[in-house]
Amino acid sequence: MNSLEGRLQRCAINTATLGHREPLGTTLDRIARAGFGGVAPWRHEVEAVGATAAGRQLRALGLTVTGYCRSAYFAAPDEAERKANMNANIQALNDATEIGAQCFVLVVGGARGVKNGLAGARAQVQDGIGELYIEARKLGMPLAIEPLHPMYATDRSVVNTIRQALALCESIAPDDNPMLGLAIDVYHCWWDPDLVSSIAQAGQAGRILGYHVCDWLPDTRHMLMDRGMMGDGVVDLQGFRGLMEQAGYTGMVEVEIFSAEQWWKLPQDKVLSVCAERLQSVC
Repeated sequence: MNSLEGRLQRCAINTATLGHREPLGTTLDRIARAGFGGVAPWRHEVEAVGATAAGRQLRALGLTVTGYCRSAYFAAPDEAERKANMNANIQALNDATEIGAQCFVLVVGGARGVKNGLAGARAQVQDGIGELYIEARKLGMPLAIEPLHPMYATDRSVVNTIRQALALCESIAPDDNPMLGLAIDVYHCWWDPDLVSSIAQAGQAGRILGYHVCDWLPDTRHMLMDRGMMGDGVVDLQGFRGLMEQAGYTGMVEVEIFSAEQWWKLPQDKVLSVCAERLQSVC
């Protein structure tokens, strides 16, 4: 496994790591100035300035767009909401194409309020991804399903393991591995007892499209807004990256940290400086 020391051009920053506290243009300038090679912006940021303007700035700065965050939910309590979300996702696919994203990240939605609960939500997710996949193929925009930790199954995602996400890919697009794959996030997957075999299987299938890092704090206080900076928690980050690279992943290492009470309160340049140091020392 190659060290990341001196290789920040292989590293990316998800803009959520800086807390969405500034306009997108300012955030992109900061990330490029700090020496990172990539960025993953969020829909509300791009929509605020327009995908054309965002794409122009990204290209001028030479930033690779590792992923476009994120889909509206496929699982929903009623048909009107599902249809509205699908329309939003189709528009987001066009924006992802405009900004040159390597993939559009899918967070699929939870079981709350859905008829037949977990089973019903998972059926909606399969149908919804299948429908969006048809549109994605027209644009040549890969879709990356992101499995989320099981604690989010109620509200955010009923796809909770790498193996689950792979099964969806094989069911929807068995012969199209570049167009439907996975974004693997350390925070959501580090606990999985099948992690080693699942990552290997994903790599063998050619379906790993993204890799997100942070850390899991031993005294986590909030299930969404208290992710740890790399090296502050319990995850074997170098071991995890080793698994990814053994599986054939050669893409960027993307930092994604939600931290309302700690990192989002610090100056953005300080956060980027710590990210750079930790990527090179503990990842």
